[in-house]
Amino acid sequence: MSTTAHTIRSLTDIEMIEQTPLTERDLPSSTYELIARSAKRAPNNPALTFLLQASDDEQPLTLSYAELFGKITQTANAFHRLGLSKDRVVSFLLPNLPHTHYTIWGGEAAGIVNAINPLLDAEHILELIKASKSEILVTLAPFPGTQLWDKVASLGDQLSHLKAIIVVDLANFLPEPQQAAIKAARGPLPEGVLEFDALIAQCPADHLESQRVFHPDDIASYFHTGGTTGTPKLAPHSHHNEIVMAYSMSLVTRFNEQDTALCGLPLFHVNGVIVTGLTAFLTGSQVLLATPQGYRTPALINNFWKIIERHKVSFFSGVPPIYAALLEVPSQGNDLSSLKYALCGAAPMPVELIRQFEQRSGVRLIEGYGLTEGTCGSCANPADGEMRPGSIGLRMPYCEVEIKIIDEDGQFLRNADNNEVGQLCIRGPSVFKGYLKAENNQGIWVDGDWFKTGDLGRQDADGYFWLTGRSKDLIIRGGHNIDPQVIEEAMHKHPAVAMAAAVGKPDERVGELPAVYIQLKPEHSVTAEQLLQHAQQSISERAAIPRDIWLIEHMPVTAVGKIFKPELRLDAMRRTLLERLGDLAQSLLVEVRTDAQYGMHADIQAIQPIVNWQTLAQQRLTLFKLSYTLLS
Repeated sequence: MSTTAHTIRSLTDIEMIEQTPLTERDLPSSTYELIARSAKRAPNNPALTFLLQASDDEQPLTLSYAELFGKITQTANAFHRLGLSKDRVVSFLLPNLPHTHYTIWGGEAAGIVNAINPLLDAEHILELIKASKSEILVTLAPFPGTQLWDKVASLGDQLSHLKAIIVVDLANFLPEPQQAAIKAARGPLPEGVLEFDALIAQCPADHLESQRVFHPDDIASYFHTGGTTGTPKLAPHSHHNEIVMAYSMSLVTRFNEQDTALCGLPLFHVNGVIVTGLTAFLTGSQVLLATPQGYRTPALINNFWKIIERHKVSFFSGVPPIYAALLEVPSQGNDLSSLKYALCGAAPMPVELIRQFEQRSGVRLIEGYGLTEGTCGSCANPADGEMRPGSIGLRMPYCEVEIKIIDEDGQFLRNADNNEVGQLCIRGPSVFKGYLKAENNQGIWVDGDWFKTGDLGRQDADGYFWLTGRSKDLIIRGGHNIDPQVIEEAMHKHPAVAMAAAVGKPDERVGELPAVYIQLKPEHSVTAEQLLQHAQQSISERAAIPRDIWLIEHMPVTAVGKIFKPELRLDAMRRTLLERLGDLAQSLLVEVRTDAQYGMHADIQAIQPIVNWQTLAQQRLTLFKLSYTLLS
């Protein structure tokens, strides 16, 4: 397989690349073979560098390709000895560690890997372990300041079906005196729990004991979709899905053996695993794993530009709140010449935020688009072509993307014309074949085998795609559809605004009214009234002018760092309810719980005499189960 970079400037270049079918690209049959090829080609090149703290004087841990591949092989053999086979599952509940990569790729070599978000509560972690039928769990050993072991331990006998629990000991990354002190204070590991490093040390590093023969359609991984509430759906990825995605991404990123890709996004998410993981390993690039908590580590943000200079980073990806935070960290005085560009692809990036970031840092920011069901990316602005701020760019090579017009019943009518808004749909060899649970697959396909992403968008005459919002995020005011991005773009133009998020505020007369949550930049001060005045002057669409602006200290975000709008919508609901209750609000406590899997259900009889809550809720909260407890 050639990893020679193809220059992409326009849709024509993508179509020329696709004239060579994937069957003629000599793609490996598995992710294990992919990494094996790079280890054979350049065994001594650095593959994975790990920063524990992101401090100024930290000495990192670095593994060559030969060493990384050896660890992955040992891990696969350890899992095999514990009974893992190609149709069996190992779950991991880990922060970003070298061992996380060993587990991902070793797990895919032995069986199927199930990635679990460490921020989920213990109940949902258990549901994912059971839904995936996992037989092995890899997590953290007890360590000061971490909670993963506590979550696992709280499940007790509910994990008795597992063949093994394996723990990674963070103490092993510390100097000997600290390591010994922590282990002594902790005491021995619980009976039956296996220690990762000791376990794999007993296994060969030069061959797979299973002698497994891989097929490209073998399932490699399960990745969950959804936020931190509800039971996420599991999306199976085949080895072919992940390999094609890495190959397509390499054509876009143009990584080579001299490149270093910084990983700050979590390794339970496809962006961290594929973009700053498998794609880099495909091209023989180095992955800089920047602390266990990634961008959630304050030192990483504070020392970010120093780290870019010190490690000669050429690429990183992030989400809008990360770029907003980096705007507050001066980049002047640091040599950023190694940095080719940065990518934002997990959430829409306000154009004003792009402009400010590029102006202050001098770093080119590329917008892309993707989702778990597509294994990672589907669109990206061409690094060597015309950048169109606000656009998610051109479709990626071997990824099919179309805008389709779908009626109210979800039935396909026709493909959209140029610049006509419709449902963004994807198809191709990197798109999954459906969720693990059959009941989750109702209505997800349209016009045959096109996957409905839930995003609304348009395609211009040159092939660039533009998102116009998520169908579930649209604010519906008296039948008028309002794109929250219109409001958010306007608010980001105010010099005091760091982040803006627009949601619908329930209204019994028109269904919803637009409201905006604002997080201010540090050391900036402005009133909600001043921001409302700015909105009135900056938003030309009268229906989109927000009725309320609420200042909050921190935006709620998912574990990946995207703004978590369901929490904001629920807060808007709470504020509206208290407003309607008026004086009675002082004597009533309203408890709101969400569950994203089930539809709306509310016990509202107690408050119906006060407010018709059914009317208020029906427009916005069909994805949530609501429970209200009223106490005097």
